[in-house]
Amino acid sequence: MFYVPDIETHLELPAEEAGHCARVLRMTEGEHIQITDGRGNFYEAELTLVSPKRCLFRILSKETPEPQWTGHLHIAMAPTKNMDRVEWFAEKATEIGFNELSFLNCRFSERKVIKTERVDKILVSAVKQSLKPTKPILNEMTDFARFVKQERPGQKFIAHCYDDLGGEKPLLKHVVKLGEDAVVMIGPEGDFSREEVQLAIEHGFVPISLGRSRLRTETAALVACHILNLANS
Repeated sequence: MFYVPDIETHLELPAEEAGHCARVLRMTEGEHIQITDGRGNFYEAELTLVSPKRCLFRILSKETPEPQWTGHLHIAMAPTKNMDRVEWFAEKATEIGFNELSFLNCRFSERKVIKTERVDKILVSAVKQSLKPTKPILNEMTDFARFVKQERPGQKFIAHCYDDLGGEKPLLKHVVKLGEDAVVMIGPEGDFSREEVQLAIEHGFVPISLGRSRLRTETAALVACHILNLANS
């Protein structure tokens, strides 16, 4: 599977994809390849030129499969100090299936800056490996307060560890609604601050639990992603 985001206007594999096609796979003119544009479509194409730096093709057919889940599934998480954990989450969540990833700059965040280029490459690789027609939207780091104040449709959840804020915290799997857009916020390793949780509640976010186990940030984010996916599949 190859990824060509501008396939409708540019019938050429991106440089990195071309190198993989020519040097690693050793494909030749006339062979057929499968392509995704990351926007919900698959293409079958025929290679018309193959070189280490350029691979051209012509489209033979286009398929737009039915979505594997309903609603727009959005995970907003505070990135961990160790970027390997963020990249692990991005890969596994894409394999499971979701629509959007945002990074939150929180009071107790251990990482205040994140370079999204590497994460985007992880998303592309996972889309191809898991044969997904849609690549998740990737957003730059956003201040927590700004994020919670943005208008957005559907359900809004925040996972936190305080027992005395927002009343009883139901399990996410018991409150997520089939077919509705949903966003879940996951805090840093030191959790959200009490003030952040209160601000989120004031702007319509519902406190939820992901279970009785104490989870790392990236594990909690993946559990939330899996619950949303299963509930909407």
